[in-house]
Amino acid sequence: MAYNEFRMDNQWLPFTPNRSFQKDPRIFVAADGMHFTTHDGKQVIDGISSLWCVGAGHNRKPINEAIKKQLDTLDYATAFSVSNDKAFRAAEMIAAMTPGNLNKVLFCNSGSEAADTSLKVALAYHRARGEGHRNLFIGRERGYHGVNFGGMSVGGIPANRKMYGSALLPRVDHLRFIHDPVNHAYIHNQEPVWNEDILLELENRLLPLHDASNVAAVIVEPIAGSAGWYIPPQGYLKRLREICDKHGILLIFDEVITGFGRLGTAFASDYYGVQPDMLNFAKAVTNGVIPMGGVVCTDRIYDAMMGAHGSAPDHAIEFFHGYTYSGHPVACAAAIATLDLFREEQLFERAGEMAPVLGDAMHSALKGLPNVISIRSLGLAAAVELSSMPGLPGKRAFDIFMDCYKHGVLVRNAGENLVFAPPYIVEKSHIDTMVNVLADAIQRHA
Repeated sequence: MAYNEFRMDNQWLPFTPNRSFQKDPRIFVAADGMHFTTHDGKQVIDGISSLWCVGAGHNRKPINEAIKKQLDTLDYATAFSVSNDKAFRAAEMIAAMTPGNLNKVLFCNSGSEAADTSLKVALAYHRARGEGHRNLFIGRERGYHGVNFGGMSVGGIPANRKMYGSALLPRVDHLRFIHDPVNHAYIHNQEPVWNEDILLELENRLLPLHDASNVAAVIVEPIAGSAGWYIPPQGYLKRLREICDKHGILLIFDEVITGFGRLGTAFASDYYGVQPDMLNFAKAVTNGVIPMGGVVCTDRIYDAMMGAHGSAPDHAIEFFHGYTYSGHPVACAAAIATLDLFREEQLFERAGEMAPVLGDAMHSALKGLPNVISIRSLGLAAAVELSSMPGLPGKRAFDIFMDCYKHGVLVRNAGENLVFAPPYIVEKSHIDTMVNVLADAIQRHA
């Protein structure tokens, strides 16, 4: 199918330079395994799991069949005051995978909705406990928590915030970013060891400034994924957990990117040995096939919310929040089939096995190339950071993204970074092709 067989001027593409796209369209019409097929019949390796989503690879028959069967059985049912069997089963499976007493699942439809849901839960929880004055949130510089107003407020990517400043939440502050470009430019399957405790700022400045008793929650990505795969210092997340516990502050991990196998474990919480009070998920939970997101809360949070209404009549709603498509039966069927497939094919373990293969290839092929200033790899994801072109931030990475696409590889450009995060079924031959195409493109655009 040629792209000129249909009109392209009606769709407004998200996070895309639309004017540039119209001049040089990139349209996928099919996908299978590790590859896309383009409108002009070319094969393109999916080097980014289609934005961290497709962990099991494309066109997986068990997931497709589960969706078809569900459509023939129960296509849709509201989640308000009723539910469906697949939602209960999906929640059970997800809760069984999350660490500790993270047992209560609130379904939504995306990572953005998960972020806002978790913030609302935090406010409602503290109010239920008689501490409604806890209404301040702390995010992190260059953090990403979706594009709804709550997530943008606690997020820290400037371009995502600059047009909407007047409408962002007012009671928000941000932690210092977690990357040291001088001492830790090159990180390969390890946590960087810092000579300073960058969380001293939280204890010695931010919490005294706002008074810790006013802080509802701290929300962070365990690894800063959307910013360009930046890895936290050794012990950082455990220290953050300790500080939150000390001051009665909830800790929220946004695992929309790191969840469901990216680090070789079910969640980054498992990899780092730190349990949050809430865990946000989306993307890979359905292999990207149908939108789904959610928040997993501890029993303590759920029990506090239920207990606060102990004297209320049984028909009273405890938490005024939810979405039309929360726990959609077809999405839940996709999630059940995806999680079964992950387990049956041991894909989390496979991601862990392929992680050093990707990291080795990135560091050996790209270090020392023109304009390369940093390479970071951990789990089955890796990023190379380039120096900016004067007056044209992001252009070098965008040009290299375009070059790689034309040579059959989809890489993610994020600011000055180029990121690979392939499906867990990736083979060494795919990795070699991906990295070699990227290396050639970097040299062509030196």
